Amino acid sequence: MSKVCIYTGKTHQYGNTVSHANNHRRTRFEPNLQTKRIWLEEEKRWVKVKVSAKALKIMSKRGTAELAKLLK
Repeated sequence: MSKVCIYTGKTHQYGNTVSHANNHRRTRFEPNLQTKRIWLEEEKRWVKVKVSAKALKIMSKRGTAELAKLLK
């Protein structure tokens, strides 16, 4: 399963881990993805989605109507 948020489109990023001695090592930063069951009131059903923590915050503020459009 890919590590991509279906709501915001967030995916992995690359960067450096920098030690105290200023040694740089390449690393991959993953998004904070959560698997949740969300009730879609418009369709009267549960949907299992993989979304980032930021997307959960947005959905609690705006509702799930935008998510229903994405899933169709």
